[in-house]
Amino acid sequence: MSIFEKVHELAVIRASAEVIGWDQETYLPVAAHAYRARQLAWLSSQAHQLATSEAWKKDLEIAESSDLANDPKLTANLRELRREFDRATKLPVELIARDSMASSLAKHAWADARARSDFSSFAPHLETLLEIAREKADLWGYSGEPYDALLEGYERGTSTATVARLFDTMRPAVRKIAAHAVEISSSYAPGLPDGPYPVAAQQLFNAKVAEAIGFDFNAGRIDTTTHPFCTTLGPRDVRLTTRYMESDFTSSLFGVLHEAGHGLYEQGLPAVDFGLPSGSAVSLGIHESQSRLWENHVGRSRTFWEKWYPVAQESFPQLAGFPLENFLRYLWRAEFSPIRVEADEATYDLHILLRFEIERQMLNGGLSVADVPAMWNENFRELFGFAPPDDRHGCLQDIHWSMGGLGYFATYTLGNINSAQLFAAARKDPSIATSIDQANYLPLLGWLRKSVHAHGATLDPPELIRQATGSLPSTEAYLSHLKSRYIS
Repeated sequence: MSIFEKVHELAVIRASAEVIGWDQETYLPVAAHAYRARQLAWLSSQAHQLATSEAWKKDLEIAESSDLANDPKLTANLRELRREFDRATKLPVELIARDSMASSLAKHAWADARARSDFSSFAPHLETLLEIAREKADLWGYSGEPYDALLEGYERGTSTATVARLFDTMRPAVRKIAAHAVEISSSYAPGLPDGPYPVAAQQLFNAKVAEAIGFDFNAGRIDTTTHPFCTTLGPRDVRLTTRYMESDFTSSLFGVLHEAGHGLYEQGLPAVDFGLPSGSAVSLGIHESQSRLWENHVGRSRTFWEKWYPVAQESFPQLAGFPLENFLRYLWRAEFSPIRVEADEATYDLHILLRFEIERQMLNGGLSVADVPAMWNENFRELFGFAPPDDRHGCLQDIHWSMGGLGYFATYTLGNINSAQLFAAARKDPSIATSIDQANYLPLLGWLRKSVHAHGATLDPPELIRQATGSLPSTEAYLSHLKSRYIS
């Protein structure tokens, strides 16, 4: 069996784990969580054993020794497979199984702790996951700090120091924009007309929008969960989820636009290369750039709503007497909220700056798990001017740590930065700019397919952005976008 046959076998195992992981988040009975943790742990260990076996190493070496001069895609695939192999073989299979079991149990404990706003009941699980994260970082190795080793798994080729410089550059401007946007919104942002906005009507409207921007429902679907997400269960099988509020149809809509952005990326990857680096997403920061581009640069634009607001008024009759200008003011409102997933564009990145610093301190040993709530509240007060009312609205609000996702949060703001840079680059093409101004987004999707999706994971994220836009990731386009929307 060649290395590429083995890669496809590994993809089957990982896709099977995604299927039962998706079921765990959507339909799994509460009493079944313990056994589901065992299932996921077993699949994770099987995948790890295959990808770190001597047979895998031997077949990889055979492929590497062949003549690759005339096949750049093959060269890139083997380079990335080697990088993945070298990283994976540093972790023992026992640690992989322990990590999977710990995160499966932690997610259930987190959900219960969050419901009761009781951080102390989740703290032992976070202690375990933090110990595992440090253990992995030590095994992988790092040149700066433990966060580097974890960040490499989400945003390869990007150091903690680079992220910190980007964040430090934007921090004063974002705080100023946020404060101004909140102040202005408090004086004129209208409320949405009273509901109910029936869930069935929301589902129909959301599906129309998702299909119009290019999401292929023959290769995907939308379901309902507490926490919106997108996952790929196999080639041409992309699952989106959202949540519904009958008081506000925009909550589910922007959940769908965000997750459809992820889904469009997944559907744009070469299906024949599923499992190979050339058929895989390159990083979370690039993935997030796709979701933020469709959610914010497209979905919150005036042009978008000049086309879709009449359709929304047909779907939700209470909007009939609510002018488009008022609706746009509602969409562009800004307020300091304790909840990240409910934050507007103007204030969102402040949530990420807070989490980035707390994660770094936890991993570096400068912050104990027991002190996380106090540190969270102190830093939140410094950034937002008030403290969260309880842990449920504070340090327990996100699922990421319970998933073992330490090092993950930085990629959200990297996604915001990348989305603005990509959108600005696409608009430099006059035909694409004209189509966007006419609310025809298929040419934009075609540009993204060529400039981002088609590369899979054959380029490091900074290089992909450089090739697509002409420069390495920078905060310039993103800050310009925020100023244009909230200051001008």
